[in-house]
Amino acid sequence: MEGDRPQGIRARLLARLEELANEERLGRDGRKVVQLDQQAVGRLSRMDALQSQAMAQAASRNRATEDRRIRAALSRLDEGEYGYCTDCGEEIAAARLDHDPAAALCISCARG
Repeated sequence: MEGDRPQGIRARLLARLEELANEERLGRDGRKVVQLDQQAVGRLSRMDALQSQAMAQAASRNRATEDRRIRAALSRLDEGEYGYCTDCGEEIAAARLDHDPAAALCISCARG
């Protein structure tokens, strides 16, 4: 990998980790338990609240998955294995890494 390119990649990955942490903090309210008190809230409002809660939980799971992918990419950077497919060992195209710096698979292996 070229000279200071790993530092730029590391900076992008760390910045995204920080963004994910901020998004997770902001999304906590949406995952709170929905109160099912029929006197306080109508049926449609409860359904909306449950749907919003489910969407917030799904977003949180997606952030956790992305967090793990980024941490794995940082680990590959530290080990000198960044930029190589974790399945076949071939080099991952620079354009793919530019688009997704956490990519662990070359395009051939990603397609299956």
